[in-house]
Amino acid sequence: MRTPIIAGNWKLHMNPEQTKEFVAAVKDKLPEASKVEALICAPAVDLESLAQAAAGSNLRVGAENAYFEDEGAFTGETSPKVLKEMGMNYCIIGHSERRGYFHETDEDINKKAKALFANDVTPIICCGESLETREANKQEDWVVSQIKAALAGLSADQVASLVIAYEPIWAIGTGKTASSDQAEEMCKTIRDTVKDLYNEEAAENVRIQYGGSVNPGNVKELMAKPDIDGGLVGGASLKPDSFLELVNYQD
Repeated sequence: MRTPIIAGNWKLHMNPEQTKEFVAAVKDKLPEASKVEALICAPAVDLESLAQAAAGSNLRVGAENAYFEDEGAFTGETSPKVLKEMGMNYCIIGHSERRGYFHETDEDINKKAKALFANDVTPIICCGESLETREANKQEDWVVSQIKAALAGLSADQVASLVIAYEPIWAIGTGKTASSDQAEEMCKTIRDTVKDLYNEEAAENVRIQYGGSVNPGNVKELMAKPDIDGGLVGGASLKPDSFLELVNYQD
């Protein structure tokens, strides 16, 4: 049985004081970790505040990005080693905004996944197609290619433990959402790809999120699908009340 994981991706929002206030508002109202894993991934400048405020609660903490080297002459980057030292449980990599705005490649994302595993931080690997790719009916080929590249060289055990987030680019921050059937179709394709690359055990254990305008109004329908194990949530994760509605969707 896969534990659902609802992760807030704050992007470039919130400061350290706001982070503390957010955690204070939600930490005593979260579901049991065995029921739903509640996670916030925050900007690097907020991570210390996030970790300190969440200590002792059921709130899991994560970063929005990391570099693929632990240290060196890489001005402005974030060390996966330091993320672990700060207490981060997860790190998002390969988000479409990182790919699009900062020109990250599939090779970069694969290197980051390996660096995070080397530091005992669980990667959340994002994938997803553009509207142009979907309209050309090439979304499956596109996403399968991203998955194959991101997972290259990882072991079956590593893949079984990580999280994959399917985020159609056309549904991120647009208010548009893939239908639950469209989301399920692609998440199943991803699971089938993991099975083809590794084995059935890895495919059955890897958790696959849907991301793309997930909100309290659609989370139950999405989470009812057999291959959707959670949500990677943007704007709806910025307010305590809506985040709590999302993580407590089973109530």
